[in-house]
Amino acid sequence: MALKVNLVSAEAEIWSGEASLVVAKTVEGEMGIMTGHEPVLAILAKGEVRITELDGTKVLANAQDGFLSMEGDELTIVAGNAALIA
Repeated sequence: MALKVNLVSAEAEIWSGEASLVVAKTVEGEMGIMTGHEPVLAILAKGEVRITELDGTKVLANAQDGFLSMEGDELTIVAGNAALIA
């Protein structure tokens, strides 16, 4: 089963798809999320969001000023400012 991920900024959708792992920096420290993770709501800290797609491809983004929310097998990351890293 895959983790459905939505990464959005205040202005646009940055990335959406299925992943096996997402690692994000929160004010409490770095948090790794996989399918089956307990529901969580956390405040983002300025830093990288690392997404590992099902085929192993890595997606990197910078994010800050927002939160992440895990419910079921859906992770939503809402950032005031976010952009993919080329």
